[in-house]
Amino acid sequence: MIILGLTGSIGMGKSTTANMFRDFGIPVHDADATVHKLYSGIAAPLIEKEFPGTTSARGVDRGLLAEKVIGNKKAMLKLEKIVHPLVRQEEISFLDAARQNKTEMVVLDIPLLFETGGEERVDGIVVVTAPKSVQRERVLARPGMSEEKFEKILARQVPDNQKRKHADFIIDTSLGMESARSDVADIIKHIQSGDWRPRTNK
Repeated sequence: MIILGLTGSIGMGKSTTANMFRDFGIPVHDADATVHKLYSGIAAPLIEKEFPGTTSARGVDRGLLAEKVIGNKKAMLKLEKIVHPLVRQEEISFLDAARQNKTEMVVLDIPLLFETGGEERVDGIVVVTAPKSVQRERVLARPGMSEEKFEKILARQVPDNQKRKHADFIIDTSLGMESARSDVADIIKHIQSGDWRPRTNK
């Protein structure tokens, strides 16, 4: 089974690209969606214990939690120590199920793939990118986003140019939906052709 890692900095179009893989019948494990599920489930009491006042009956309040961890390296490390093992377990269950179903290819949608050493557990890496001006416009259009928050998020992420250097495949989402969809189709076709060889660092 080929495991592709899909990643990209904030505002680069990763989620849209992940959906394109799904449209082509490739199962995708979404780390962000998993975090959302955990925040309304088993992770909530663990986070409340470490960061009092950040949860309610519905689970973790992401806004309140962000106020405590964004820009605070020590707090962020504490949060990651809680969340990352839980997300990893969900990922393992996804991969186990895919193998049992004899799935030929899957995608792991991991926002912080390089930042968390995720490149060591995938066969190939797809990086989505866009010019900085496009990225900034997309991100600042999000509700509740500010320049300061955007810069703090960027500071936690490996720079886009570094991600592209380590990518097996690059998709420029600023060129439009059809261009990105064509790139996704080409990636799948290339891998399934048998001419492509997985990374050796896995």
